[in-house]
Amino acid sequence: MKESGRKQGAASPCAACKLLRRRCAQDCVFAPYFPADEPQKFANVHKVFGASNVNKMLQELPIHQRGDAVSSIVYEANARVRDPVYGCVGAISSLQQQIDTLQTQLALAQAEVVHLRVRQTASFPHGFCPTSLSNSGSPTFKLMGSQTMPIFDLDMVVDQASLGEPMCSF
Repeated sequence: MKESGRKQGAASPCAACKLLRRRCAQDCVFAPYFPADEPQKFANVHKVFGASNVNKMLQELPIHQRGDAVSSIVYEANARVRDPVYGCVGAISSLQQQIDTLQTQLALAQAEVVHLRVRQTASFPHGFCPTSLSNSGSPTFKLMGSQTMPIFDLDMVVDQASLGEPMCSF
């Protein structure tokens, strides 16, 4: 019984040899990196770089570096297929612009937090320092010392604010 022109039990040719319509030799340089079940992987590489150039590049490299080289070649080929003009550089540029935008947004948010803290500190009576939320979820204030109280109890201690103690120590 024959299976796609080859004897039964024989390995199918690699994706490169299938695309190039040639016999896949035992020592085929493409076979370890372009398996038969991933034909588009080699098709893009062949379209961008050409089989002969890729063969030369792989032959010049030590065997332990070929896997990384093929990964890079495949990545660049796929990027070139998606964006023929800029390839990887276009993707990198787009990501860099996103980083710049997000860094700007982060800086603005941090500046707004500082601004709100300054406004909040300036609006509290002298001697009170906001600390955290209480168990009930309402903000608490720390009097100079270690006593804390909810914001709605501040009216009881307004007279203590005139003692001249520093406002907050963060």
